[in-house]
Amino acid sequence: MKYLLILTGLFLISAGNPNVNPDKKKRMEDNPDIKLTVLYDNYQFDKNFKNSWGFSCLIEGVGKTILFDTGGKDGNLMHNFRAAGKDPADVDLVILSHNHWDHFGGLPEFLESKTGIEIYMPASFPDKIKKDIESMGAHPVEIKDFQKIADHVWTTGEMGESIIEQSLVIETSGGLVILTGCAHPGIEIIVEKAKQKKGDEVLLVMGGFHLLRTGSNAVETIAREFRNKNVKYASPTHCSGDGTISIFRETFDNHYIQTGAGKVINTADL
Repeated sequence: MKYLLILTGLFLISAGNPNVNPDKKKRMEDNPDIKLTVLYDNYQFDKNFKNSWGFSCLIEGVGKTILFDTGGKDGNLMHNFRAAGKDPADVDLVILSHNHWDHFGGLPEFLESKTGIEIYMPASFPDKIKKDIESMGAHPVEIKDFQKIADHVWTTGEMGESIIEQSLVIETSGGLVILTGCAHPGIEIIVEKAKQKKGDEVLLVMGGFHLLRTGSNAVETIAREFRNKNVKYASPTHCSGDGTISIFRETFDNHYIQTGAGKVINTADL
């Protein structure tokens, strides 16, 4: 009889925790798990990948394959596509975060392998770049405001003043993934906007944090605020700076994710 009672208790536990918010449970069920592959970065994570200054990340799992930024113009993006076992022809759309060479320089070479694709960019991009993209057989799509660009994928729209930039906000089963190119408008401002628009639970903030020349006290404040305000994982890279990476590693402990060219993150594992 005691044995049967224990089995019954286990069954009740496995049936689900009655304290789980049903709205949160539904969001988890409705949103996907995604795969992020860093194809370009100044840090090297996998020795089979080449690293140089810039950033690019491949996003899979949202129904469309998305390339976020294209790194610099040195051939490393295409090399790293091959190293990752990925085909550029499988990319469905490209997002450019901002108008700096280390984030869109690899686009011409990429477009040699993929024509007719839409390139989502801040509306403030120079007309010459838009015309050049059209001449290469692609279609510029101008972004101004926070908007949905694919299932579960949103752009922050244009942010910043002197340097205009957009970042990505991706809904996953574990919370939001916020992907930044350089975060020129301020990484904390970008995260706050994403939370205001799409909810407070942030699974991962990843990309360039643009804190290379920011004092350690200010970086520590940002890292602590992230840790205390529902940011579960942090993965600063590119223009974040070695000091910033060290501070986030210490602050987030086992919830810090080291990244670089060749890093693959499956959100289902977080």
